[in-house]
Amino acid sequence: MPNNDSQKQLLESLISQLNPTDRKKLQDVLSDKTATEKILSTPQAQELLKKFSGGK
Repeated sequence: MPNNDSQKQLLESLISQLNPTDRKKLQDVLSDKTATEKILSTPQAQELLKKFSGGK
């Protein structure tokens, strides 16, 4: 599993590939704890989290 620094670098790399409008939207959502929790609690997000963490 990648360490915290490599995860940060990967995230920064992915975010840098977004266009400015999408980057702003993502940053706005991530800065709003309630919105982030709401999104992460969806079935789609839960499925992605399982895949990213190596689960099925």
